[in-house]
Amino acid sequence: QVQLVESGGGLVQPGGSLRLSCAASGFTFDYVIGWFRQAPGMEREGVSCISSSDGSTRYADSVKGRFIISRDNAKNTVYLQMNSLKPEDTAVYYCAALQGVVPTTTLILREYDYWGQGTQVTVSS
Repeated sequence: QVQLVESGGGLVQPGGSLRLSCAASGFTFDYVIGWFRQAPGMEREGVSCISSSDGSTRYADSVKGRFIISRDNAKNTVYLQMNSLKPEDTAVYYCAALQGVVPTTTLILREYDYWGQGTQVTVSS
């Protein structure tokens, strides 16, 4: 049974940084961990993802150059380092997972089968 647990959200001022963590367990095959976010009244959107096998990554254009996704396979944890945060980054952030024999990195929401409970990130002065 795949389980995902996010942590690290909070309140930060514009220009500040936060690091989110996603502790993952229960995989049978290689997997991809994705970070998604949903602001009030908006659709959930993909932010970034990383492959457990080769470490390949993808980023949404809106976060390129500001967010960094990384993994610690020994701890089965994926991190999202968020720098230069903007008020428009305010959202509930979710980690999600897909697994397969040769999983492909993607930011397409419907490709993900497993979801965490979400963590609130608020960027405000």
